[in-house]
Amino acid sequence: MEKKQLVRAVLAVFAAVVLVGAGYVAGTHGEEMGGASAVAATPSSDKIDPKTGRKVLYWHDPMVPNQHFDKPGKSPFMNMQLEPVYADEGGSSGIRIDAGLQQNLGIRYATVRRQDTAESFDAVGTTQFDESMADVVQSRVTGYIDHLYASAPMQRVAKDAPIASLFVPDWLAPQEEYLALKRGGMDDGMLAASRARMRAMSIPEGVIASLDRTGKAQTHVTLSAPETGVLTELNVRDGAMVSPGQTLAKVSGLSRLWLIVEVPEALALQVRPGMTVDAVFVGDPTQHFTGHIREILPGISTSSRTLQARLEIDNAGLKLTPGMLMRTRIGAAKPVSRLLVPSEAVITTGKRSVVIARNSDGRLQPVEVTVGNDAGDNTEVTGGLVEGQQVVASGQFLIDSEASLKSVLPKLEGAAAPGAGASTAAPASSPAATAAQTYETTGKVEKVTPGDITFSHQPVPALGWGAMTMTFGKPSPTAFPDVKSGEAVHFVFRQSDDGYMLTKVEPVGGAK
Repeated sequence: MEKKQLVRAVLAVFAAVVLVGAGYVAGTHGEEMGGASAVAATPSSDKIDPKTGRKVLYWHDPMVPNQHFDKPGKSPFMNMQLEPVYADEGGSSGIRIDAGLQQNLGIRYATVRRQDTAESFDAVGTTQFDESMADVVQSRVTGYIDHLYASAPMQRVAKDAPIASLFVPDWLAPQEEYLALKRGGMDDGMLAASRARMRAMSIPEGVIASLDRTGKAQTHVTLSAPETGVLTELNVRDGAMVSPGQTLAKVSGLSRLWLIVEVPEALALQVRPGMTVDAVFVGDPTQHFTGHIREILPGISTSSRTLQARLEIDNAGLKLTPGMLMRTRIGAAKPVSRLLVPSEAVITTGKRSVVIARNSDGRLQPVEVTVGNDAGDNTEVTGGLVEGQQVVASGQFLIDSEASLKSVLPKLEGAAAPGAGASTAAPASSPAATAAQTYETTGKVEKVTPGDITFSHQPVPALGWGAMTMTFGKPSPTAFPDVKSGEAVHFVFRQSDDGYMLTKVEPVGGAK
């Protein structure tokens, strides 16, 4: 009996132990499940900065700002930690520059505006003789140059000025015949027939009239200039024999000239007859000449890759001569509405055109634009900007290349880091504003060479740098001779044209 009771007691204790163990396991499992449920129910905290509690949009390397990362860690580009971009400051793209720093940098803004302007472009032109005004001096008979009044080509001549005296022996016989008929009392019919014969032999009416008046035959005729101009051709000399139809000289007028405009091949499709042309003489910008394109000459020049357009310009004052260089602006007859920005606001990198736009919250952001033709001091923008938007019109020298757009902008942002509470730039009137700014930090010397020293240094807040390993230049190969690898130092540096240059390096407590 007692044995049965003992067995029952042992079984009861075993059952209790099993139940307690099961309860412990169940409780532990329940705690784990509950903990997992709690974690799952809690929103993900990987986009919350544990130090500040602010929401993070992404992490990036300030030296390569265009590369974004979803998690914090070490930069794959440099030996430094990635830095967060917070939602309350990075929700708007671009950077924020302190107002004082903007004043020191001389940043000036302009507004994108729409304006009705004539569709125009600049080109270069040269003046030429107007060939439609050229006159030729020809001989209609066989004769000899008895006297040449013109001495050389390109000589200026006035209207009716003598050019050459021509001796025509063939004129003697018909004139003597006419005089004989007249002395013999022949009827008017015979005299008229004789006069007709002289006209057929190209004897001028003035010579025939003089024959009736003086009774003497003439065998010389003087050829004169039909218009005032320049003797562009002179094809005979004294004593030379001439034949009918031979050109003795060519006279080109100066009261009207041709202007031949060299239109670049890229603008060949934009130029049309009737477009207005305002030409300025390069030697005297006050001299303006206007006209309309009369015709487009066919063909592109293989040497200059230009299309030639021709127009007539008035030169009644004889201020211009052929061969002069003219700056021309070719414009359409009707103005068109175009979006304009100051030409100085456009940064051309060679591959693209960029402007620095100012967002509504005051941040600066590079914007790639498509530019059209220039309109005076303004440039047409056909894409990338809208009317009323503000752009930086001066101060772009800090970001005048594509490389600067990727590196200088983050440095400007660091110069006015959030939370600084005040501008890091010295007042324009202080001595520090005129001297080269220096920066300092501490670090460990990793490598020393004659030209530079490599440090694993602490953050540099003034430049927006985190902790990283970086190489700094030495002012000379013999500078800082006591600095050795592995030494903990405090160093000062400045930015120069060759990068970052050390100005001071000193040990920190002699630590190794």
